[in-house]
Amino acid sequence: MTTTPRVLFICAKNGGKSQMAAGLMSHLAGDRVHVSSAGTKPGTALNAQSVESLAELGIDITHEHPKAVTDDALTAADVVVVLGREAQITAPEGTELEVWDTDEPSERGIEGMERMRLVRDDIRRRVADLHARLTR
Repeated sequence: MTTTPRVLFICAKNGGKSQMAAGLMSHLAGDRVHVSSAGTKPGTALNAQSVESLAELGIDITHEHPKAVTDDALTAADVVVVLGREAQITAPEGTELEVWDTDEPSERGIEGMERMRLVRDDIRRRVADLHARLTR
């Protein structure tokens, strides 16, 4: 692994889960982890509730926008994290790949900001664990 670990968070649209994970890791790690995010089928805008749920924690991701996964981004990463069930990706040889089957409160009938906070908190726990492993 490089001196500063490089993490690439990926989801399908790069408007919600991967952006939240990147924002949470950047907030937690500062310059101790290089963080980026991308999508396999990027949308056109960030999910407003994702943005709002992070703002509740004092994290501002309004400057971000959905981006497509590139070979260069995959190659540069030490760890590739796929969030959710929609995105499918193959990491380059020698790159650690994690798949986070994140909480889907909508499957339990939970919608709106309550849903987004549960998703955020699930991702937040996973990001904290990854951060601890990367910065030992």
